[in-house]
Amino acid sequence: MEDDFKHLVRISRKDVDGNKTAEYALTDIKGVGLSLSRSICLILGLDLNQKIGYMPDEDVKKIEDILENPMESEIPDWMLNRRRDYATGKTTHLIESDLDMTLRDDLNRMKKTRSYKGRRHEAGLPVRGQRTKATFRHGSSVGVKRTRPAKLP
Repeated sequence: MEDDFKHLVRISRKDVDGNKTAEYALTDIKGVGLSLSRSICLILGLDLNQKIGYMPDEDVKKIEDILENPMESEIPDWMLNRRRDYATGKTTHLIESDLDMTLRDDLNRMKKTRSYKGRRHEAGLPVRGQRTKATFRHGSSVGVKRTRPAKLP
């Protein structure tokens, strides 16, 4: 059985550590959290505690198929990370570089339209209404400035 072990498993353009269990190995993929990875394993009937390095290639292919089209499986809409897209209105789930590009496009759209969130992103300030009196202070020092000690004659 040791011959079948793979130290790195390629799932959806990402190398995953083969020593991790199935539910935690899938969380290494950007855009897949613990609840989604558990749901995928339960839908496919996989053992959550089985190391992903021992998993057969057919099961890995099934995982990739679900990650590619989660709407066709039994995964509910609320688990997906792109519900009612701004441009298309469709619900999808994005992973890895697709997620990064879409986030960058969304931020650029908000900055271009000069929305409140876009202006806060441009200024590097908190966007979601946090207080800023004591936190989010970057670059400048807060408090008393120490003076250099006097030299002895």
